[in-house]
Amino acid sequence: MPTDNFIQKSYADRTRIQSFAFVIAVFVGVLFGGSSFFLSLADSGQLCEIELDSCINPNDAPVASLVRLPGIGIGRAKAIVSYRNNFTEKAGNSRAFRNHDDLQKVKGIGPKTVQNISQWLKF
Repeated sequence: MPTDNFIQKSYADRTRIQSFAFVIAVFVGVLFGGSSFFLSLADSGQLCEIELDSCINPNDAPVASLVRLPGIGIGRAKAIVSYRNNFTEKAGNSRAFRNHDDLQKVKGIGPKTVQNISQWLKF
C-alpha cells in the first residue's frame, strides 16, 4: 500500500509540473507573438501615423471626416460643424473658415491644435 500512495503522489506531482510548464509555454508564446506583431506595425509606420487620402475642407466636411484629424475628437468635430452651420445661417453664403487661424474661433480649438492639423486642411 505505501507503494501505491507513492505512485499516486508522483503522478499528481508530474501532472502539476506539466500543467505549470504548459501555462509558462503559452505565456511566452503570446508574449513573443504579440511583441513581434506590434514591432512589425511600428516598423511599417501604421501604429503612430494617421494617413488621409486627401486634405479635408472644414467648410464642408462631415463630422466623420473631421474626427480623422489628429487631436480632433467627436466633440471638437461636432463643434466645428455647429460653428460652421451657425456662421452660414448668420452670414448667408460666406464661408466660415477662410484659413487655418479661423478654426481658433471654435470653442476648444487653440493655436496648438490648429498647428497640428494644418497640413491636412484645405480651404
